[in-house]
Amino acid sequence: MTSTTVIAFTSIGFMCLAAAMPARAQTATPASRPADRGAQNTAAIPDFSGIWAHLTFPDVEPPLSGAGPVRNLSRVTIEVARTLAPYNGAATAGASPNGVSNISELVGDFTNPILKPEAAEVVKQHGELSKKKLPYPTPSNQCWPGGVPFVFWNIGMQMLQQKDEVTILYANDYDVRHVHMNRTHPEHVTPSWYGDSVGHYEGDTLVIDTVGIKVGPFAMVDMYGTPHTEALHVVERYRLLDYESANESEDRGENENFRLQVSDTGLARNPNYKGPGLLLEFTVEDPGVFTTPWSARITYRRPLGSWRNSSALKARATMWAERSTFRMPTNQISKTSVYPDLRAHRNTHSFSS
Repeated sequence: MTSTTVIAFTSIGFMCLAAAMPARAQTATPASRPADRGAQNTAAIPDFSGIWAHLTFPDVEPPLSGAGPVRNLSRVTIEVARTLAPYNGAATAGASPNGVSNISELVGDFTNPILKPEAAEVVKQHGELSKKKLPYPTPSNQCWPGGVPFVFWNIGMQMLQQKDEVTILYANDYDVRHVHMNRTHPEHVTPSWYGDSVGHYEGDTLVIDTVGIKVGPFAMVDMYGTPHTEALHVVERYRLLDYESANESEDRGENENFRLQVSDTGLARNPNYKGPGLLLEFTVEDPGVFTTPWSARITYRRPLGSWRNSSALKARATMWAERSTFRMPTNQISKTSVYPDLRAHRNTHSFSS
């Protein structure tokens, strides 16, 4: 893969460090359901703990019905895809006649009806840069926190479940999220890179509600540059799928998505594991950017090994020597027309300076 891909991979992808910045106070939207579930029987809590991985990039899976995410307009046939490392052609023998997402050219579908005109223009500008083989800045290649749902691009994820908190670790960028269980959002949320996340269990499903996601200079919800405002609200629903259902869900996503071939045992799927997969279904709403809420899915599987000896994590020690990604000078951030000021559209939350 070269610099024309708009992204940079080492052994698994972008390797960056994140810095914190001050934020303003925000009035939260209440969680989608009351979070008072302290009395829930712990025996009924599903076990999502451990390491999971999904190997499609950069696209998430569309929902079974309804409005879905921005997708890649640039497509390649299976024959061409097999020439683009690190593609695993064997996994998509039943690919869509429309081809699979072209990992070397990220051109977001700016005609997707979920996009308001100004947001559509932002996505279009990113795509035009990509078609010219010009890399554009993303949170990952700029070593900038990506927020939710951008962070879902991470191939590897580990979930740690405790009584009062669920911690989610991601394989790249030292990304860590803390989900406070069985409570509601505070009345005034101070925006932060990954927002304020509260969670509860609904039977076999973990529901996470996140608001207060800070807007940085490269704020986007996906690799196509789709922007967001401080009104962004994301709801995640995690549940286990039996082996056959997980295969069907994974195959459905891979029919149109680029599937990565990785050798890292902390990420590569374990072909001998016949246990359940993990399905993430998430819904995104931001009235400053989107005309309607939209949803997407990600199917995770168990990898061959752990992150303890992961070559991907070891690579972090030498990432600065290995990186060849495009970096936008700090003094140029405000000069690019790709990132408009959408603050006037933040109409679901109130702010104070």
